[in-house]
Amino acid sequence: MQNILLYLVTVLIWGSTWFAIEFQLGEVAVEVSLAYRFALSAVLMWLYCVWRRLPMRFSAKDHGFIALLALFNFALNYILIYQAQQYLTSAMTAIAFTTMLLMNIVNTRLFFGKPVAKRIYFGALMGIAGIVVLFYPDLDGLDFTNASLIGLVLVLGSALSASLGNMASVRNSRAGLPITQVNAWGMLYGAVGLLLLVLISGTPFTFSTAPAFIISLLYLAVFGSVIAFATYFALLKGMGPEKASYTIVLFPLVAVVLSTLFEDFVWTGYTFAGFALVLAGNALVLTPFAKIKALLFKPTVPQALAP
Repeated sequence: MQNILLYLVTVLIWGSTWFAIEFQLGEVAVEVSLAYRFALSAVLMWLYCVWRRLPMRFSAKDHGFIALLALFNFALNYILIYQAQQYLTSAMTAIAFTTMLLMNIVNTRLFFGKPVAKRIYFGALMGIAGIVVLFYPDLDGLDFTNASLIGLVLVLGSALSASLGNMASVRNSRAGLPITQVNAWGMLYGAVGLLLLVLISGTPFTFSTAPAFIISLLYLAVFGSVIAFATYFALLKGMGPEKASYTIVLFPLVAVVLSTLFEDFVWTGYTFAGFALVLAGNALVLTPFAKIKALLFKPTVPQALAP
């Protein structure tokens, strides 16, 4: 029951961040906006840890893996995906990013030698196929120019970065490191790295006083970073990366719902077919084969004849 709640919270929050990010683009540079986001997240996380008097000391080796987590999950991942959206539509970016699910499955096998059930491969492919069907009109008109190829490389690099960050998180969990303190250090490292990038690149520190920018920044920092990463890393620990990362496939679905409510998105046959494929794949990944077999081949007991 706990994993289901964590799963739903992660999907709903991160699925809605795609909509919130739109209010961060334009007036303020991407690197600066991300630096603000993770600096605020780090401050909130550290205040919470200090208030709870949580132990914050780790070994140098553990700090190394926390820094890797920060690099891949809190910095490089977001920089690449924001840059990719300069070349691709958000639909194409969302579709390409779902490949992180397959990357997590492969990386779990490579880094930890964990066997992966065949149903998870089929469920993952079914989910990705659902996303492709969902956004097929965008794919149908895609022109693979040099710019599009650059965008695809960037978003695939983002997915790979996020997957490697997931592997660092799994290692930290197996080493017994607490999620809250690790996230506090990780977001601090991520914020410092982003600030250094801004300084080195010479990007000006600008800030927008527009209510939409401020509200979305607070939402992304508090919910999209502090809460969502805590719930997602808890899922990684409790369910494993190959199952927990299936939340990535559901993010675009939440984005479509929000677009329907606020942007007059028109549902088509592709929308309904895509939803069906993703939900079926989700059920396949999360349901053990023994339960599937029991449901499909449940023996029927003939009723006794009435006297």
